Amino acid sequence: MNDATGTRDGLDDATRREFLKRLAVAGAAASFGAIGLILPESAGALATSDYDWTRHRWVYLIDTRKCIGCGACVRACRVENDVPDGMYRTWVERYHIPAGGEAAVDSPDGGAGGFLPVAGAAEPGKAFFVPKICNHCEQTPCTQVCPVGASYSTRDGVVLVDAERCIGCGYCVQACPYGSRYLDPRTHTAEKCTWCYHRLVKGRSTACVGICPTAARMIGDRENPDDPINEILATQRILVLQPELLTKPQCFYLGLDMEVR
Repeated sequence: MNDATGTRDGLDDATRREFLKRLAVAGAAASFGAIGLILPESAGALATSDYDWTRHRWVYLIDTRKCIGCGACVRACRVENDVPDGMYRTWVERYHIPAGGEAAVDSPDGGAGGFLPVAGAAEPGKAFFVPKICNHCEQTPCTQVCPVGASYSTRDGVVLVDAERCIGCGYCVQACPYGSRYLDPRTHTAEKCTWCYHRLVKGRSTACVGICPTAARMIGDRENPDDPINEILATQRILVLQPELLTKPQCFYLGLDMEVR
């Protein structure tokens, strides 16, 4: 999502599908180069000397039943990662579904300042908040279309962007089906949520998880058998966004309504 309209990155579905079709040939040609590339040198520069990324596998969990739409996560992310105005590494959407009607979605300033009451909220229906973030997919389109290998996956399951390699072509921004990337107007390079990787490799949680007042967000390590996130993923009803795309998102949701995309 790279604007304040709540429309992800401003592309309609038809435009996105056409773009992805055109990139299919280019993506196949790039399979001998950038696709699936792991660049431990650039990722390792963020880590402490005792961090071993082969012993971790990071995943993210959002409990929509707990989110109150306060926007603290968005504000914390903005400060932690120096996110420019009008851009978002994480944002919160509000869904209002009247009885017998279609869902209306809004996200003023990415939800950073909270939400005003829904007009006509006295009518029967339901409303809830859904935090959005980069899904750090296992089969991520963004790394597949990058022509220079700037978008890559680390061994511990995090998708990152190497700003030194990025040429600002915007292919990854358009390829992401979740609208989680943007081009930074200051550097003209691609940016996105990194799950605060600079904090993870130092044994700290993400800024958004740490600030959430209701514990609606959680980040965990699949390689750690004692991590509580593993029991949740194994025993509770978990959903992901747009599973039909087969991107294998590693951002999981509890209590997600089926009308959420």
